[in-house]
Amino acid sequence: MLVGGLAMAPSAAAADSVTVRLGRLSQTVSLDDLQSFAATGEVPPSLRLYRPLLNASLQDVLQGEIALEPEVGQVILDEILQTPGGARLLDTLRAIAPNLAAADLRVTLEQVSEAEAGLTLLGILRAMPQDTLEIDVGTLLTLASQFRLAQMESQALGRVLRQNPAETAVPDPLLGPDPFAMGTSAVERWELVLRDHSRDRSIPIDIYWSKDSHGPLVVISHGFGADRRFFAYLAEHLASHGLTVVSVEHPGSNVAALLSLPTDNLPEAAAQSRILPATEFLDRPRDISYVLDRLEKLNTYSYSLRDRINTDQVAFIGHSLGGYTGLALAGAALDLRSLEAYCQTLNPVNVSPADWLQCAAQDLPVKYANLRDDRITQLIVANPLTGVLFGEAGLSRVRVPTLVLAGTHDTVTPMASQQLRPFMQLPTDKYLVTVVGGSHLSVGDPNNLNADLGRIPFMAELPDVTTAPLRIFLQGVSFSFIMQQTPEAEVYSPALNPAVAHAFSTTTMSLRLSQTVPEGLAAWPRLRQSGPHRQEGLISYLPSLLHLEALAIQDQVRALQHQMIAYLRHSPPSLTAIYWPWLVPQLPMQANQPGSKPAAAQ
Repeated sequence: MLVGGLAMAPSAAAADSVTVRLGRLSQTVSLDDLQSFAATGEVPPSLRLYRPLLNASLQDVLQGEIALEPEVGQVILDEILQTPGGARLLDTLRAIAPNLAAADLRVTLEQVSEAEAGLTLLGILRAMPQDTLEIDVGTLLTLASQFRLAQMESQALGRVLRQNPAETAVPDPLLGPDPFAMGTSAVERWELVLRDHSRDRSIPIDIYWSKDSHGPLVVISHGFGADRRFFAYLAEHLASHGLTVVSVEHPGSNVAALLSLPTDNLPEAAAQSRILPATEFLDRPRDISYVLDRLEKLNTYSYSLRDRINTDQVAFIGHSLGGYTGLALAGAALDLRSLEAYCQTLNPVNVSPADWLQCAAQDLPVKYANLRDDRITQLIVANPLTGVLFGEAGLSRVRVPTLVLAGTHDTVTPMASQQLRPFMQLPTDKYLVTVVGGSHLSVGDPNNLNADLGRIPFMAELPDVTTAPLRIFLQGVSFSFIMQQTPEAEVYSPALNPAVAHAFSTTTMSLRLSQTVPEGLAAWPRLRQSGPHRQEGLISYLPSLLHLEALAIQDQVRALQHQMIAYLRHSPPSLTAIYWPWLVPQLPMQANQPGSKPAAAQ
């Protein structure tokens, strides 16, 4: 039997109704009626009491579908349940459904993870092994309020970042070729597989080059569950301007590794992360160093590529886990001494995928590692995964110019903990691109994104037409940033003006480029980091949310003051004196004799 996208044995018990309980009040609701509402949007008679709650948003939630390969879903579930955060997650779910035993909840989640078709919320409810499932609305509303506060926090952050001082500025004229347009060089792409026998690792790479190739070498590293084509459009663009670009695929954390996860249970003593092996935190930077060693030989012995691969001057571009890779190569020391304590205290309700991924590094046999490669001379990291992987001071060791890109709607690597706080720790020449409305995959090549990633709820992607201006901007700003380590630096420096970023902004996606975080926002990442992960309940979000709202109001007042000053400069107000009756000097009340003079005012 297939119910709501969930395969079940015909003899299995399944819930067909839900008892909604709020304090002493309760009512039983048929799942068929909920199914009807989800399909049509019309409220059945039995649900009229709840009409104010049955809106389009709830309909979207009920219809929302999660599509994952069954093997992948099973391993992800096993991975989560083995952690302390997984145990707390089960406790949270049991508080919502108090009549559901822990063993039954585990069975249901296992069925959910093995669903062949797209899984809906109604499918999950029907899979519960009771005829009637009891839902504690009070607990559910509390949980929903936490998610709502997280959404409000993201919106407040967007309002703060939208207060862009570049709005009224005029971009400086470009002094050379347009870095945002495709270059004139004809690009060739070579595909190679490099074999590192010492680590038993085969590393696929794409080399983008032209007969005009010169300048720094560009190396690209993808994120977890992606591949070397994630930034294909960016590689083509940079190569068309005469740069040699090498895009590396990491075999232990690419899309192929994600879709071929081992499903057999490991012995308890040897149980380690199967989603992201801990060794990837060491192997990824070593992949890049190995590739650079091999490219150095190609530059010497290859007839076509000779003198076109400058391994002494490497600009590194990384996305997500690739951002971590670049920071480690640039000198950020891997420091896991505080990671174990951090992972033991995670709040599963507010945890992000970045937290689960970084906690996989606990299985490493070392707690400290220096993976620096001095050939890396520049960094561009988009939505990087950092967390607490580098400890309190590891990022201060990065001594190369760095450009960080962050999105306010990134639910995989949230901006506060993964980008803003690390950005403030960087001591070097640095730039920050903030994308108001940008998600985790917004910078990816829409023609090369893994479709399975886009169907995961927390990695939902924006339409191609929405993200197109962002990708064009990233092409131009990346090339201009890379050219800052060449004799042509001055020619391309105007493209790094904040006004240029604002020019690429749209109503749905606002871009901000600066070398510092906005005034007043420096304390926010610390509030955010010490809140939801360490505290329970709604109170954990309040300091962060109130701080952001205060900043937004302060910016609005400041903007209004500037508008008034500008208005008064161009249109001085005309002043007219008006005597109000009660302000006009009054003469004393006094009777005068005929022919006498009026009395003088006292």
